[in-house]
Amino acid sequence: MKNFTPSESLLKELVNLRHDIHSHPELAFAVDRTSSSLADRLEAAGLDITRNIGKTGFVATLRNGNSTRSVGLRADMDALPINESNEFAHRSTKPEQFHGCGHDGHSIMLLGAALQLAEFADFDGTVHFIFQPDEENGTGADAMIDDGLFTRFAMDEVYGLHNLPGLPVGHFAIQSGPFCSFEDNFEITIQGRGGHSSMPDKGIDPIPIAASIVLNLQTIVSRTIAPAKHAVVSITNIQTDGARNVIASNVTLSGDCRGFDNQTSETIKAHMEQIVSHTCTAQGADFTFNYSTSFVPVVNHQKQTEVCVKAVTNLPDATIDSSYGRVSFSEDFAKMLNQKPGAYILMGNGDVGEHHSRPLHNPFYDFNDQAIAYGVAYWCSLVMSAL
Repeated sequence: MKNFTPSESLLKELVNLRHDIHSHPELAFAVDRTSSSLADRLEAAGLDITRNIGKTGFVATLRNGNSTRSVGLRADMDALPINESNEFAHRSTKPEQFHGCGHDGHSIMLLGAALQLAEFADFDGTVHFIFQPDEENGTGADAMIDDGLFTRFAMDEVYGLHNLPGLPVGHFAIQSGPFCSFEDNFEITIQGRGGHSSMPDKGIDPIPIAASIVLNLQTIVSRTIAPAKHAVVSITNIQTDGARNVIASNVTLSGDCRGFDNQTSETIKAHMEQIVSHTCTAQGADFTFNYSTSFVPVVNHQKQTEVCVKAVTNLPDATIDSSYGRVSFSEDFAKMLNQKPGAYILMGNGDVGEHHSRPLHNPFYDFNDQAIAYGVAYWCSLVMSAL
């Protein structure tokens, strides 16, 4: 198989482009600059570009040979709404906008693969390079699908990738079946009766009610759902309308839940509402309870997982763990896997120094430029394995 490692000149271009995107992060669907710069570069290389799929997403298409088979390769483009703490030259120029999850690297690796394949194409079929907005909020994949991603562009299979700090550069990880968790969100408002802090007996204090609910929610996993199900219930925010000498009238608890199957989601929701209802009723308080799903689980298909494994094993310096186990973060690429067979893989962002100690969504995180060549070569190898 041909070595698809980028040339020194192409790799330099990709690093510079990655730094430029990192310096100019964009959020959600407002990725106009990022989308345009990537699409323009691929259009100049001769690919067919279809813009404005899912608002600011686009698809770049490359055809070769006579086969009717086709695959989709997807990268995300959006940043996070947090401040970057790094001080290097390519740090973010925008307050509260930061590529703290490596989507700048994901986009650049897919761009590099498209450029490589356009120059050295010897596959037989069609490749659709999917550049997606708004992964972080979990709505970008749906937007592209609703805009005809799989009806306007024939795809037999679809593949995704994400970097992972702590995993060595050049190492990949995957497993078939459930791989990334769902994310459910909840908001619980406890409505008591506030008053003067010196006379708590005159009202209904929602704070101890909230405290009891917080503790009891932690019993859902282990007492209702077996620990082996890998579920998590996290209360991430508590807000009140109280003050130094004012007992609050309202307390709002919010957070999220993780797991890997619909039954777990339904069980968490039912028991959470039961705990809230019983606790508030016992103390004479009212409540509102809202529960919703932001991300469904990523479930890799067996055949396509094997294609990913083959793609890595065909690379001269890469290794793969094909039974890595489940990971607890969520990914809206799951929506694409609900439409087409495919698989999602993790690739190493580094296991030494800052790339080991700075996890995803950390204000000091940065995508590792040393991983770009491996990502480009992997995507190219995947195309050769699939087509």
